[in-house]
Amino acid sequence: MPLITDPNVLVGLATPDDAAVYRISDDIAAVLTVDFVTPIVDDAYEFGRIVVTNALSDIYAMGAKPVIALNLVAYPARSRPLDQLENILRGGADQAQAAGVSIVGGHSIDDPEPKYGLCVMGLVNPGEILTNAGAKPGDRLILTKPLGTGIIATAIKHSTAPAEVISEAIRVMTALNGPASEAVRKIGVNACTDITGFGLLGHLHEMTEGSGAGARIRFRDIPLIEGVKELLRLEEAPGGTYANLEHLVNTGAVAWEDELPEDYQLALADAQTAGGLLISVPVDKTERLKDALKAAGALCVAEIGEIVEDPADKIHAEL
Repeated sequence: MPLITDPNVLVGLATPDDAAVYRISDDIAAVLTVDFVTPIVDDAYEFGRIVVTNALSDIYAMGAKPVIALNLVAYPARSRPLDQLENILRGGADQAQAAGVSIVGGHSIDDPEPKYGLCVMGLVNPGEILTNAGAKPGDRLILTKPLGTGIIATAIKHSTAPAEVISEAIRVMTALNGPASEAVRKIGVNACTDITGFGLLGHLHEMTEGSGAGARIRFRDIPLIEGVKELLRLEEAPGGTYANLEHLVNTGAVAWEDELPEDYQLALADAQTAGGLLISVPVDKTERLKDALKAAGALCVAEIGEIVEDPADKIHAEL
């Protein structure tokens, strides 16, 4: 991509952040993101809700408020019932309304494989933008949702996921990150990102690279959706999760401080949909942030590690 020279582009391609930010005035900046996925659950309505939750998450991770969105739809209209598409869009519309976001249009194409997503615009004061590049050594790392949705989605395709595990995964993937984002803005933190396709390790490595620091995480403190470990023993990790782990290993991004079984490594690299926020907060604000997140109804408030000095920007993972 060509070098961006527009001074109003406050966040662009210089770092792998969650959304782009464009300054409109001294007080207002537009935050832009786009995201779409193939179906990951069988229920069309819930799939629509999950997609909107996933797309809005990038805006929340930047400390912004999403306001409007456009639908992106690919659907095999000649071979599948249109009422399924109607249910997808109804689920998306209901979730957007719950978030205070107006879906104002969109675009659709006929495609053999269904896909649904959103292009979203949010607003933020330019002085209050959160990025994934501000973490500082000594910061504590807080995670607001458990991991494992990629593994569960694969198990759903193979009909090996128990009903209660599917139900919990849907609950996790439809929990909006808006209230957690408001808590983050209220307390003030150094960096924030959301956990999606690159998994916890991939998005944390983007944070360490962007911040010029390393991180230390403890597997024992990282929450997993109940049932995920059992599904890993059935080898239900998706291809994207294996690809994430392979990339991290090949690039030397992670230093395994203990002998973590491959199942544990895969859980840390699992490609998430609509995951939680990963927050880098100064140590003196950590307890206040935890209290604010709990009051906001975050699904979990897990202190999983800390930012450390490391000239190679590595993640140090231990049991």
